[in-house]
Amino acid sequence: MRVDSAEPPKESVADQDAQHLASLGYSYERQFKREMTFWGNVSLGFTYLSPVVAVYSLFAASLGVAGPPMFWSLVIVGVGQLLVATVFGEVVAAYPVAGGVYPWSRRLWGRKWGWMNGWVYLVALLTTIASVAYGAGPFLSTLVGMENTVDSVIVSGLVVIALATVLNLGGTKVLNTVAMIGLLAELGGALAVGSWLLLTARHHDLGVLFQAFGAGEGSSYFVAFAAAGLIGIFQYYGFEACGDVAEEVPNPGRTIPKAMRMTIYIGGFAAMFVCLSLILAVPDFAAVISGTDTDPVGNILLSAFGPIGFKVVLAIVLVSFLSCVLSLQAATSRLAYSMARDGILPGSRLLSTFSESRHVPPYALLLAGLVPAAIVVGSKVSSDALTVIISFAAMGMYMGFQMVVLASLRARLLGWKPNGAFQLGAWGIPVNIAALVWGVLGMVNMAWPRTPEDGWFANYVVLISAVSVVVVGLVYMAWKKPYLKGDAPAADAVPTAPAGNRQDAVLSAPSKDQR
Repeated sequence: MRVDSAEPPKESVADQDAQHLASLGYSYERQFKREMTFWGNVSLGFTYLSPVVAVYSLFAASLGVAGPPMFWSLVIVGVGQLLVATVFGEVVAAYPVAGGVYPWSRRLWGRKWGWMNGWVYLVALLTTIASVAYGAGPFLSTLVGMENTVDSVIVSGLVVIALATVLNLGGTKVLNTVAMIGLLAELGGALAVGSWLLLTARHHDLGVLFQAFGAGEGSSYFVAFAAAGLIGIFQYYGFEACGDVAEEVPNPGRTIPKAMRMTIYIGGFAAMFVCLSLILAVPDFAAVISGTDTDPVGNILLSAFGPIGFKVVLAIVLVSFLSCVLSLQAATSRLAYSMARDGILPGSRLLSTFSESRHVPPYALLLAGLVPAAIVVGSKVSSDALTVIISFAAMGMYMGFQMVVLASLRARLLGWKPNGAFQLGAWGIPVNIAALVWGVLGMVNMAWPRTPEDGWFANYVVLISAVSVVVVGLVYMAWKKPYLKGDAPAADAVPTAPAGNRQDAVLSAPSKDQR
């Protein structure tokens, strides 16, 4: 299924990376430093995926909706997202360009598709940063002994964003180091906490994973399980961040596809282990399902570790939230920079500014800090507005993924033949189709109305937010035609090329040095 080319001699890797990037239209002198190692790349994807953030944030809601069997959603979603990661691996091997989904879509389909995918994904990333930082608020407030109020959560969220921004401005080497520290802290903490719970706080055996304990009664259990499956959907994105920093990784065509898959393997294992240990430590499932126990995670940890141990666990959880925001910001800044250097974003001149000393785009990083901070502060004015904005986060991620998956399938059917170090060969089209079907089902699940008693707005807020982002993007496209700016290579820039040679034609499009 997988074909990896022989590894080139070490002395030629840097030259080959530079030549490949030049063939993709980016041969000018301002370049990132290729200082991110394989494990640094895995760490970036892992901390972005962050099993602790996902499980701790949605454990109570998922368990309350579907009971212990909600655990299996982590397995199902993991397999589905592995299909997407495999498609992404083949694409990034062919187009190892900073920014991920935007340059991939541009080269696979064309300028309009690339711009819209970049826009949707940029908004999704900015809102995800805000949601994760806001989610860190209660943990930080509790750790420092503050009462969990709207103000304390806002201040805590802003502190997390500010710290992540400062660290990101340190450059690729700092990002690599901090991401690896985050990986070790989160993975080690997950294993330690999970093991301790299994050894000292287990109330049930594995049989409870097949018992609903009354959850989902009054309707189809499948509906309840699908709703609980949002914990898995929220869990398994982050692997694409490995490709967002493609210009900072040596030999990215070989390294990044492996890192994407490794992110799924390690992140999935950690998430399932933590989730399993928490499920088996819940003393009373009925209390969680009925809503009597509204904070099962906090109660379990406090009971198992005591006041002092609980603080230590909170500190580890906060490291997970911080490293998650750090990785999200890195991905967001590379996407914004990639679009800006092609001249297709408002303020492109500023956002494409590159720091020669730190080899990062400072203003793109500030964008990834200031916009989420504004969203967090906005919760003071309107919690409903915050809900609408953050509701788009996971949906926008999946939309961005599936726009790449669809573009890849379309390109294959038109004759595109991936020529990177990682290739699916004859499995390309079947895996691509399966990944597309999976992604569409995931988006339907996120947008499906489930609580008619709460009114139409609450039921359709995810769909409303998604449509709003797309409509704004379409209006801006029709008004300003940003996709026509710049001369970066694109699939539709060479319409006369034979379908079978489309990739070669795209690669031969004028580079920025040939204006």
